[in-house]
Amino acid sequence: MQHAHDGRNGVGPATSRRFLATLGITTLLLTARAILFDLDGVLVDSAECIATIWREWAARHGLDGEEVVRVAQGRRSLETIRIVAPEMDPEPEVAWLAERETRDTHGVYEVPGARQLVAALPDGAWAVVTSGLRAVAELRLRHTGLPIPRVFITAEMIARSKPDPEGYDTAAARLGVASGDCIVIEDSPSGVEAGLAAGMRVIAVASTQPAEALTTATVVVPTLASLRVSARDGVLTIEANGG
Repeated sequence: MQHAHDGRNGVGPATSRRFLATLGITTLLLTARAILFDLDGVLVDSAECIATIWREWAARHGLDGEEVVRVAQGRRSLETIRIVAPEMDPEPEVAWLAERETRDTHGVYEVPGARQLVAALPDGAWAVVTSGLRAVAELRLRHTGLPIPRVFITAEMIARSKPDPEGYDTAAARLGVASGDCIVIEDSPSGVEAGLAAGMRVIAVASTQPAEALTTATVVVPTLASLRVSARDGVLTIEANGG
């Protein structure tokens, strides 16, 4: 098996699975002190649930449901509404969406590989950064049986959502880990942009977006199950399978 180390040792951004294969490399090795996970689309597959709720909301207002779903990915509900319906008072709409999301787990599933990755990490070496509300995010983690992290950054804790780096900056600070020692795992272009803007390396999982939409990431993998992680003496080693 051939390996390559991360961009600081010669393999740069936009390292796709196909690119690794052309180099005869099966695994890219990255080291870090903390992993910062997006939630929806990374640890939890909630695409069906989220899309259903946003389509219902769009139908109530005569909007294009598919366009609203596209815009909503990776954004707080407040910001989505401001983009797709700037004439509306967003507060009652956010409340309606929150009420739906905090009681609906239909179409919410654990992502294969999530449990194994999280279980391999020391408690202080990982966090979740999501643009969703705390109550919604906790509901989805508990529904799938995944643990609640000690550092859990949600919409209520930040002023600006992805692609702004605020959420990832906040998570790194709360973990006490330098940005350059963090790896972000994301599934959306706005999330990838946020991680990079925070000065972090980003593993993009092509779960909700085609790999071609994620090429600014440090590495793109087809699924979360393509990753393996081990911890020793405070250092995490992440294997991104490109074979």
